[in-house]
Amino acid sequence: MQDKTSRSMILWFFLALFLISAFMLGWLLLPFVSVLILAAVVTGIFKPFYNYLTRKISPATASFLTCVLVFIILFIPTVFFVGILSKEAYGLYLMGKGAAISDQVKTVLENSKILERANLVLANLNIEITGEQLNKVLSELGKVVGLFLYEQASSIASNVLKFVVYFFFMVLVIYYLLIDGDRLLSFIVTLSPLPKEHDEKLIQKFKDMSGAILIGNGLGGLIQGVSGGIVFWLFGLKSAFLWGVIMGLLAFLPIIGIGAVFIPAAIYLFLKGRIAAGIFFVIFYFILSGGVEYLIKPKLVGQRVKMHTLLVFLSIIGGLKLFGILGIIYGPLIVTGFLTLTDIYYASYQELVAPNNDC
Repeated sequence: MQDKTSRSMILWFFLALFLISAFMLGWLLLPFVSVLILAAVVTGIFKPFYNYLTRKISPATASFLTCVLVFIILFIPTVFFVGILSKEAYGLYLMGKGAAISDQVKTVLENSKILERANLVLANLNIEITGEQLNKVLSELGKVVGLFLYEQASSIASNVLKFVVYFFFMVLVIYYLLIDGDRLLSFIVTLSPLPKEHDEKLIQKFKDMSGAILIGNGLGGLIQGVSGGIVFWLFGLKSAFLWGVIMGLLAFLPIIGIGAVFIPAAIYLFLKGRIAAGIFFVIFYFILSGGVEYLIKPKLVGQRVKMHTLLVFLSIIGGLKLFGILGIIYGPLIVTGFLTLTDIYYASYQELVAPNNDC
């Protein structure tokens, strides 16, 4: 009996030391959490390329070549992208802060007399929209969107050295994750007190979601953003690059999507008297959005990731609010973890927690 009590005390003492050491390790790695998560996600995306190379060359060389590919695909476009985005986003913020947007809207409304016609219809509901109210809403929207994008871009541009160091640190992590990632996952599964199948289910769900975000949503957003920006440029609309970036980000949102930019742009063209251009914008929006959502994404992602549309929307909005631009990745991953644990609970543990009705 005394020996059993002694063992119990040793066990609890060991668990306390283990939890303290785990907490200290987490505290030590906390400044690099974003880099580690992003590295793990990127590793999962480029792992098939690495596996293909390992059939012909050594793992170390294959990992190095994969990291070179990551550098070419991610680093070079990001540097180019940030410089232009920072300038155009700040310009949009200044337009919203000043009178530029208000003057443009006022001119369009006066020429089209659309506000007068709208108020005639709304008079039956005792509602009246003034040009001042509309200008205020659009100006505030311009300030909010412009300031958010400017802050995200300028935080990188103003800390170029930090960005470069963190990026190369991420590439270094990717290099070792490609080589030793499977052993690391095996170690985590062995260490976890959960049954092996539950750990594997969690890991697989995270892999599927990260693939859906970066491959499905990422490529879909890139296609819609680039296509939308080119169309804006061809029709002579200002800040085509900035609006392309905004559409690329909005493409991640399943409910709003690029329609939040294309539909107002089409209305603006209608008010300007460019009827053919406005019709083209509406048709192009439905073709582009529908083609990506219902043809491209299902082929890239398949049915591996099942999450309610509203939940995806809220997870991305919440992620953007908490983590900035990387919230597009973190938000859905957090929700994925919760939903997977919920499924495991219902399948394996609910009956252990619920009261026994037979008693």
